[in-house]
Amino acid sequence: MAAIARNAFQFLVLFSLQVITHSGNAQTGWTPEVMIKFKRVDGTVMSPDGKLIAYTVSTPIMEEEKSEYLTHIWVISADGKFNQQYTRGEKSCTNPAFTPDGKYLTFLSDRQEKEKKQIYLLPVTGGEAQQITIGKSGVNAYAWSPDGQRIAFTMTDPETDHEEKSKKAKRDMKRVAADYKYAHLHTITLEKDATGKRKVQRLTAGNFHITSLDWSAEGKTLAFSHQVNPQANEWPTTDISSVPSDSGAVHPLVSWSGFDGHPHYSPDGRWLAFVSDGGEARWATATDVYIIPSFGGEPKKLAAAPDRQPQILGWSPSCKEIFFSESERTCRRIFSLPINGAAPQMITSGAGNFFGASWSSDGKIVALIHETPNMAPNVYISSSTKFNPRKLTDVNADFPKFPMGRTEAITWKSKDGMEIEGLLTYPVNYELDKLYPLVLQIHGGPAGVFTQNFTAASAVYPLQAFAQQRYTILRPNPRGSSGYGKDFRFANYNDWGFGDYEDLMAGVNKVLGMNVAHPDSLCVMGWSYGGFITSFIITKTNRFKAASVGAGVTNLMSFTGTADIPSFLPDYFGGEPWERIDTYMKHSAMFNITDVKTPTLIIHGEDDRRVPLSQGQELYNALQRQGCPVEMVVYPRTSHGVREPKFIQDVGERIIAWFNTQLGRRRAEPVVAK
Repeated sequence: MAAIARNAFQFLVLFSLQVITHSGNAQTGWTPEVMIKFKRVDGTVMSPDGKLIAYTVSTPIMEEEKSEYLTHIWVISADGKFNQQYTRGEKSCTNPAFTPDGKYLTFLSDRQEKEKKQIYLLPVTGGEAQQITIGKSGVNAYAWSPDGQRIAFTMTDPETDHEEKSKKAKRDMKRVAADYKYAHLHTITLEKDATGKRKVQRLTAGNFHITSLDWSAEGKTLAFSHQVNPQANEWPTTDISSVPSDSGAVHPLVSWSGFDGHPHYSPDGRWLAFVSDGGEARWATATDVYIIPSFGGEPKKLAAAPDRQPQILGWSPSCKEIFFSESERTCRRIFSLPINGAAPQMITSGAGNFFGASWSSDGKIVALIHETPNMAPNVYISSSTKFNPRKLTDVNADFPKFPMGRTEAITWKSKDGMEIEGLLTYPVNYELDKLYPLVLQIHGGPAGVFTQNFTAASAVYPLQAFAQQRYTILRPNPRGSSGYGKDFRFANYNDWGFGDYEDLMAGVNKVLGMNVAHPDSLCVMGWSYGGFITSFIITKTNRFKAASVGAGVTNLMSFTGTADIPSFLPDYFGGEPWERIDTYMKHSAMFNITDVKTPTLIIHGEDDRRVPLSQGQELYNALQRQGCPVEMVVYPRTSHGVREPKFIQDVGERIIAWFNTQLGRRRAEPVVAK
C-alpha cells in the first residue's frame, strides 16, 4: 500500500509538472516547448567584393509526421538594407559559396526526389537554381576554381551494379573493416559542351578517403587531405597530397605519421598552410599550423596557438598571416597568425562566441556570427583592421523575450590547487536571500568546453528552462577541457573520474559557498563523457538527489570493444583493456556500481555507434536489479547526438520533470537562506 501511495504521489507530481511545462510557462516563461522554436543561424560566406553575405537559417519543422530542421540560405547586404531568403522548398539547402566573380551562388541540396546532395547554381540577381552535378552518391564538399570555370568536389563511390543486385537478392553481407566506400576528387565545368553536358573528370582513385580540398592560386593544382579509410578511428592516418586539376598523378606533400590536414594555398601561390600534430597523434589533440612551399618542400612550424587546436580559416590577401579560430577559456575567438614566426594576435574581442567568419577578397571586411549568453547569434560585419562589429541580422526577432537567468564566469581551486573555470547561470528573477536547487551539467569530450553560447537556444539541456524552473546551473570546464591550453587538456590522462571529479565537486562547493544553492537539492547531468562522469559520480557520493546520464560511457572495457573509436580509451589510459584490466575497472562505473542510491534517468540513442546503446543498458540493468530508482528512455533513429526537434524537446522536458519529482517538489522553489 505504501508503494502504491508513493507511486500515486509521484504521478500527481509528474502530472502537475507537465501541466506547468505545457501550459502556463508557454506564455509566461522559458520551457523546452518554447525554446525549441529557436532558429539556428550559421555561416557566413562573403561575396568577393564584400557587398553581400550569405548565411543559413535552420528552422524546426514539427508538423504532423515531420520532426526535422529545415535549412535555407539567406543573403544580406553589407549595409543591412537588403536581406532576402534565397532558397525555399521542403528540402534543406546548405554550404553556400559565391562564384569568384560574385555573380552566382552555389549550394548543396537533395531537393530532387531520390537524389542525394548535389551542387546547385543560383544567380545572385534571382531566378531558378540549376542542378550542376548528377550522381548516385551525394557531394560531400566542393570549392570553386579561381577563374570560376570549374568546381572541384568530393563524392563517395557509389554501390556497384553487383552490390545493388546483391542487396535486392538479400545477399548483401558486409565484411567488418573491409569493402569501404571512399570519397574521391572530381571536377566539373560550369559551361556545357556542344551536347549540352558539363565535362566531369575524376581525379583520384584508390584505397584512400579524401576529407578536405583546396585550389592553388593559378588553378592548375588541387591539394587535399586524405586518410586510409572513412572510419572515425582512422583520423591519425591523415596526410596531404596534390593532383593536377586536369588529371595526372597524385603527388605526396606531407606524409608524416599522425594527423596532417586542412590544406590552404596562399593567394600568391607560394605557400600551402596546414595543421599537423607533428607525428604525435593523441585523441586530446595538440596541433600547430605549418607552411610549406606550394609544390612541396621543408615544412616550417609557425608559433603555437594559445590552445594548440587551431582551425584554419584562410589567408590574408597580403599572404603575411593566416586566420584561425579556437576556444580561449569560455569564448570562441578568431586570431591572426603571422608567417614570420611571431605570436598569434586576437582579432575578436569582448564577451561571447565569434565563429563562422569570412572575408572580402581584399581582406578589408570580415563577416561572422556573434552570440553571448543573453544575446542570440546573428550576422555581424566589421573592418578587419579595427574590430568593431556591427549587427546586420535579427534572425530570431519573433522569438520570445522573456526575462533570462544571467550567466557569469566563475573560478575556483580544485583539491590539488589547479584553477578551474565554469559558467554559472542563475535562476530567472534570482533573489539574493534565497537558496535554489543546483544542477551540475558536465560537457562531453572529455576535451569539450562550455563557452558563452546563447542560453535560450534549444538543446537537450535547455538552460533557460531550468533557470525558469528556479534552478541554478553550473557548467564547469574541468581538467581535460579545451580552451585552457595543451597541458590542461592532457591533465586527465589516466585519471578519468578522479581529478576531474574533484574539480567538479570543488565547483559545487564554490557555488554552495556563494549562498546561491541549497546543499540538499543537488542534481547532476551530462552527455557522452559528461554521461560517463555522471555515472561515476553516483558511485562515489550520495550528495545528488537526482542524476541524468545521456549517452554515457559506463563500462570502459565493453565500450572499447564495441564503439567505432576503439583506439580512444587506449590512448587516454596507456594500453588496451586486456593489458590494463585493473585500470579499466577502476575508472568504470559498472565495476563500482554496488549500493548506488541516486535516482537516475538514462537517455540514449538507439543508433549510437560512438557510445553504443549497450552502455546505457548495462547501467540501467545494474541499477534496476539493485532497487535503485531508474528509468531509461531510448530514442529511435538517433545516433550520438539528438537531431530531431521533437526528441530534443522531449529530452529537456523529461529531465526537468525527473529532477523536480526526485526533489519532491511541484516546482523547484527556493528556500530562505540561513
